[in-house]
Amino acid sequence: MQTNQRRATYSWAMYDWANSAFATTVMAGFFPLFFKQYWSQGVEVTHSTYYLGVSNSVASLIIVILAPILGAMADTGGLRKRMLASFACLGVLATGSLYLVEAGMWPFAILLYVIAVVGFSGANIFYDALLVIVSPRDSRHRISALGFALGYLGGGLLFLLNVLMTLKPALFGLADAAEGVRWSFVTVAIWWAVFSIPLFTGVEEPTPQSGRRGIDLSSTFSALKQTASNLRQYRVAWLFLLAYWLYIDGVDTIVRMAVDYGLSIGLPSESLIIALLMVQFIGFPAALVFGRLGERYGPRRGIWIAIWVYVGVTVYAYFMDSAVEMYILAAVIGLVQGGIQALSRSMFSQLIPADKNAEFFGFYNVVGKAAAVFGPFLMGWVTLVSGNPRTGILSILVLFFAGMIVFHKVSETGLDQHG
Repeated sequence: MQTNQRRATYSWAMYDWANSAFATTVMAGFFPLFFKQYWSQGVEVTHSTYYLGVSNSVASLIIVILAPILGAMADTGGLRKRMLASFACLGVLATGSLYLVEAGMWPFAILLYVIAVVGFSGANIFYDALLVIVSPRDSRHRISALGFALGYLGGGLLFLLNVLMTLKPALFGLADAAEGVRWSFVTVAIWWAVFSIPLFTGVEEPTPQSGRRGIDLSSTFSALKQTASNLRQYRVAWLFLLAYWLYIDGVDTIVRMAVDYGLSIGLPSESLIIALLMVQFIGFPAALVFGRLGERYGPRRGIWIAIWVYVGVTVYAYFMDSAVEMYILAAVIGLVQGGIQALSRSMFSQLIPADKNAEFFGFYNVVGKAAAVFGPFLMGWVTLVSGNPRTGILSILVLFFAGMIVFHKVSETGLDQHG
């Protein structure tokens, strides 16, 4: 790989290192916990759960509506980096502002969280689309995996520091654990902003076909209309998105419901935090291995392996009843979670037309946001009906098997056959 290409590749991948701090510390870690225990003091537990659920749904709905339009706009106007910067700044400012939210100010916390999630998710549309620009086709699986690997490592390192800030606040000159959490939001904002700089300085975005950069709404909606009228031509890409929606719904359900499930079967919260950290640090080298696997044998084989591992994980979780078994489960999930995410992204990039990559990754991120909607509902409903959370976890198998059935129909060559 030439020096300029290598610089662009690592500059691009560093954005995953940057923004994964938000995904790990804020989304998966401290915001749900702090919202219940600090910001929504005096609010009934059932109400605070409802407010948190609605905030996630609103943020997802905003991205679902805007993603394809924003993607087409970035393609036609050559605005991927500029729009990524705009959404990333939005996310950084909202995340840092969470420090200002005092106890009991839950509406303000919800507002900032929705803005931050929209910034995080919106920026990812254009980050994913830049993969096609920074990576040669024959190394795309490895480069996609590099991004996820750095994300797991970077997010894990900062999360570890943030956990220490809450467990040992005096060590950092902080008054108590609550102040440690509030300062954690500031560290995430700074981390996200600083480590985003390499992407903006090291990645060159080509000039669009029109010869100038800028927003052209007429061209944007014409591009969307053309995509809609040529659905048959892009059949393989849509088929892959259906398969991806099914199996990634299963993956995301396990990610989002793991803590709740662990608490439901009596595991201590400290063990669950350790398990989350294990996933992060094991996910770093494992994602790199999956990238090499995809490069050598093709992404299909790696995705198949990961889905079958998740089937085994789901069955294993049914019988799990100790912290040690939770650690084993976390280790296995860490081995495949980054891999299935990385290979899914790189495989999709090979099934779409190069001149519509941001538009199609807009749809890809819509599917990603729509995932983990049906799975948690299915798990919760089965748990409610059966009265047993273990039966509820087994229901996720439906998503993995359905995803495998559709994925079996997807051809890797796809659109390449049409040039």
